Formats: sequence, C-alpha cells, structure tokens
Amino acid sequence: MESHENLLAGPPPTLLPDLPEAREALESGAKASDVAASFPAHPAAWAALAEEYFASGHAVTSYAFARTGYHRGLDQLRRAGWKGHGPIPWEHEPNRGFLRCLYALARAAQSIGEKDEAERCMTFLKDSSAEAHAALTGR
Repeated sequence: MESHENLLAGPPPTLLPDLPEAREALESGAKASDVAASFPAHPAAWAALAEEYFASGHAVTSYAFARTGYHRGLDQLRRAGWKGHGPIPWEHEPNRGFLRCLYALARAAQSIGEKDEAERCMTFLKDSSAEAHAALTGR
C-alpha cells in the first residue's frame, strides 16, 4: 500500500526555538527591559515591554516595542522555515512572544489611529493561531 501526501494540506506549523536563558529570566521576575537588552532576539521580552507601556498609557512606546518584537519574531520564523503563511501554534510556548507582539502591535496601532495596520495585524494573528487570537482578545 502506498502512502500519498495530502496535496491540499497547508504548510506545516512553524515552531520557534526556545531561548531558555531569556525565558527563565522573564519567569523569575527580571525586568523586561533588562531581558530585551541581554537577549534582543527574544520576542517575549519585547511583548512584555509593549504590554507594560500600553497599560501605563504610552501607546506610541508600546507600538515601538511591539514592532521590534514583531520583526525579531519574523526573522526567527523565516529561519525556522516559515514562508509567509501557515500556522504558528499558540500551544508552542516559544511562539507566544511573537504572537503577543503581533497582538500588542494591533492594539497599539488601533490606539494611535492606524486602523489599516491594526486590522492587518489582527487578521495575521487570527490566521496564524485562532487559539492565540482567542486567548489574547478574550473572544
């Protein structure tokens, strides 16, 4: 019996590598700014900064931090084989930093009146991971 590849299936899920030292630093309560400075490729540090600054009313600063983490995450996704589309599972913890940056970018963009950017980012989030969209938006 021959095994046939499903030609209609989409691309496989992309799984980002873990950065244990950076993750553990955030988990232990290190300041997100210190973690971002020590591990600038770690999207979760940028996501934490974006969330912190948005919560304190600094939408433009939040936008800048989110955009930095988003671009760092895109670089890592491409290195992991991502071709610009396909699932980025929320269940895989190392993906969460990028997905949080994507949500933070959408939220900050909406807050500063960049509606097209906000919509693009929310669509990208939902297309990448319905679970992330639900977890981050509460919907």
